[in-house]
Amino acid sequence: DVEAIATPLQRRLDRLGRTLAVAAVTIVAVIFGVGVLLGEDWRLMFMTSVSMAVALIPEGLAAVVTISLALGAQRMLRRRALIRRLPAVETLGSVTVICSDKTGTLTENRMTVTALDVAGHRIDVPEELRRRAPVATVDEGGGAFIEQEPSLALLLMGGALCNDASLQAAGDGSGQLRAVGDPTEGALVVAAARFGLAKDRLERAFPRVGELPFDSDRKRMSTLHRVADGRAWIGDCADLAPERTLVFSKGAVDSLLEVCSHVWDAGQPLPLDDGYRRRIAQANLTIAQGGMRVLGVAFRILPAGTAASSDLQVTERALIFVGLVGMLDPPRPEVLQAVLTCRQAGIRPVMITGDHPATAERIAQELHILRDEKVVTGV
Repeated sequence: DVEAIATPLQRRLDRLGRTLAVAAVTIVAVIFGVGVLLGEDWRLMFMTSVSMAVALIPEGLAAVVTISLALGAQRMLRRRALIRRLPAVETLGSVTVICSDKTGTLTENRMTVTALDVAGHRIDVPEELRRRAPVATVDEGGGAFIEQEPSLALLLMGGALCNDASLQAAGDGSGQLRAVGDPTEGALVVAAARFGLAKDRLERAFPRVGELPFDSDRKRMSTLHRVADGRAWIGDCADLAPERTLVFSKGAVDSLLEVCSHVWDAGQPLPLDDGYRRRIAQANLTIAQGGMRVLGVAFRILPAGTAASSDLQVTERALIFVGLVGMLDPPRPEVLQAVLTCRQAGIRPVMITGDHPATAERIAQELHILRDEKVVTGV
């Protein structure tokens, strides 16, 4: 039901058109009346007045305006501003508020996993990687990280499998790998690989047999995996026999908790009581206040004989919450100066994002977008 709004220039041109129309009608009436009163032939006076009315209308105005706006768009392009609609060239001079997306616009869209949290135990990923070298993959015999931190390894494994991104060779002969796909999912795959949990090996052990894609209502994504090699599983699980089906889910923490009944703690599923919920909510808030995007990861082993299904009621229920992943997306270095320039020009910048309010608040404060204003959620 939203209608397009006329730009200030279009409104002024409309006013000019109405003014010229009224003037034309007035001139027609005056010239016709005066001529007839002076005894001229009414047919001649009618043709004369109509001719003058037509002459009053600037037929070349539209062309002149279009050329002027095109020249303006060209000048803006030299200043690295691309104009999609010509009337917007003039409209930019009337801007008082700029609403901007966050990810990829105000930030670099270069996600990096910086924090992992399982049952209240949190590690700093860069510090952990500095402290120890990446270990072998699970199907190559495991390693120190997997043996000492099986729950955190399970968290990374879930993030890598419930994921559409992939790692590919950089193509420059350096032997480096780069993530291909959504930056958020790419960060999860990279983090798992840096700890030795390569996605290609995980997918050979747990091939995907189904998927429930992410949508904005559920705020989560789920994938179903057949157990081809139970030895690759991290930790102990008596139910994990070959040909069973695993469900991994990732998404917004609040949304994920709605479909979880247990939490993974000390290598076993425990009932998700109010104490665990409060602890998870506090960990979510703490990570988000650090300016990080937070995702939760959960899993479930489907009962024997249950076929892989795309039914939400069958797949996304009674999940076991594993933990949280915090990802940092640094602000672009030039954004702060751009925001300050806007404020100096009397323009109020507004940041719009789907992230947690605490994450948005931290980034907005860092960029001086948030001063006396407040964070407003969709609800």
